[in-house]
Amino acid sequence: MLMEEEEDLETKPGTLHDCLALQATEKSLYDALNNNVDENSDDHFTKTCSSGSSSDTTYFFESDSNPMSPFWVVSNSSSTANNHFDSLNYEFLDHEDSEPSNEKATGDKERNERDGLREKKNRCREDDSDYAQERRSNKQLANTVGQTEPLEMLDSVLLSDHPMRTCGETEQRQSKKDDKYWKGGSNRGRPRGGGKKQGAQIKEVVDLSSLLMQCAQAVASFDSRTVMDLLLRIRQLSSPQGDASERLAHYFANALEARLDGTGTTSYAEFNHDKLSAVAILKAYKMFITVCPFKNMSHLLANKTIEKLATGANTLHIIDFGILYGYQWPCLIQALSERPGGPPKLRITGIDFPQPGFRPAVRVANTGRCLAKYCERFGVPFEYIAIAQNWDTIRVEDLKIEKNHELLVVNSLYRLHNMPEETETATVSPRDAVLNMIRSINPDMFIQGVINGTYNTPFFIARFREALFHFSSMFDMFEATVPREDGDRLLFEEQNFGKDVMNIIACEEAERIERPDTYKLWHVRNLKAGFRQLPFDPKTITYVRSKVKTDYHKDFSVDEDGQWVLHGWKGRVNRAISCWQPDHVSSS
Repeated sequence: MLMEEEEDLETKPGTLHDCLALQATEKSLYDALNNNVDENSDDHFTKTCSSGSSSDTTYFFESDSNPMSPFWVVSNSSSTANNHFDSLNYEFLDHEDSEPSNEKATGDKERNERDGLREKKNRCREDDSDYAQERRSNKQLANTVGQTEPLEMLDSVLLSDHPMRTCGETEQRQSKKDDKYWKGGSNRGRPRGGGKKQGAQIKEVVDLSSLLMQCAQAVASFDSRTVMDLLLRIRQLSSPQGDASERLAHYFANALEARLDGTGTTSYAEFNHDKLSAVAILKAYKMFITVCPFKNMSHLLANKTIEKLATGANTLHIIDFGILYGYQWPCLIQALSERPGGPPKLRITGIDFPQPGFRPAVRVANTGRCLAKYCERFGVPFEYIAIAQNWDTIRVEDLKIEKNHELLVVNSLYRLHNMPEETETATVSPRDAVLNMIRSINPDMFIQGVINGTYNTPFFIARFREALFHFSSMFDMFEATVPREDGDRLLFEEQNFGKDVMNIIACEEAERIERPDTYKLWHVRNLKAGFRQLPFDPKTITYVRSKVKTDYHKDFSVDEDGQWVLHGWKGRVNRAISCWQPDHVSSS
């Protein structure tokens, strides 16, 4: 999966968890970005105190574009859930702690060791053995020796809004891009083969979606015999290396089987403990933003909006709900550093769900270290506050807002759907609680990005059907833009789409955290919470639309519905982004 020039890094993996895959193991990628500075050293953690008044874990530090200032740490117990995961995440681990891992490959290999149907699957799916072997060869604990190339790869991803030009493409992907169907040409879908080749294998044409729906009906009816028969047939016809429908069927069959066995939570957790090469993960992420504009164009639209709003501001405070690894901000930091008259002081409050284990805030704190390095590099004064707790329990005072002294922006892109609609103990929906808290701090702007999904229903069959439609579009997107044999595509589909499908289909109640709503439902919720919508700058929208048109496949779209900006594939809206303001705040 790795290129030859990265051969020395093949045995230096990180952990991939996932929209994201949280792992609280040793040091993270951002220790690597900070030259492996031990986060527990006296040079960086100079004061520790405890308080029982708050349930969060907060890290705070400042930087005036000089070598990193000492950290100030307030560490308290966290009782929050640990099932909130991002889309594609990774960490570098310490070399001293590195030992080869003998973990089994997950997915087909692990399931094939089960009884009954699993033995039959082994016989009928021999073509998947190479795929499992390739994945197993990448599963090791990581080290941080020779990090130059991964850091350069990270810069190529984070410091440019031209991923097609800076990230690089494999020869196969480039030939896919040069295909007449990438831009212009026929609108009748992907090209089909010409004439039949002599001796070509005739493949049975089966509607896999219909088989999956029949299987879901049988699962809902607890008809185990029918489920086993249908799963066996689906397994014979599906593969993680096949076409879009075969890959879709493979991951949905995995989820149906886990639901039937009652192992949905365990199977979902298996994604979170996968050990994979850090370089392979970086390459998979690069592949995604190279061929799909959803994430990068959302970052571009949000950052240019913030940059314009912050013109003339001395201090810019961004409160980021769901900061993950902070991939959105290096490009903004770079832009602020080029502002005439000098950059403003940048304050970022990074908020995320706590990681499982003994260090629940390690990831969000390490994100601050990474961003501090970028601010030091570009000469931007910087202050960072890290909060790891359930978002609906955050208090206004935890955010350390300096009223009347800073421009305040709240940002949350594609993470609010991980908040539950309701809980057994809460009288107010956690989603509404977060929106109410955001409104109470009177931000100058609230930028919200949502995954446009209709599979948040508690009714299994309806949820299954809508999820099938949604992920059919996603697999079709990769089918049209990335070769089937591309290893980065295999990795991304398994650890992103496969993981999400497992959660949506095989998990229930609090364990089911993938709960997207349509942007229209979020619109109503935001209005009810006391927000009014603001328009994006038309020039920025035009710029984003032109980039998508010139740099990506012709079937990607950027549309508008009212003041929402919609990103889609072949007419199906996948993501939507908008900006808001408390309705009692006058726009400037």
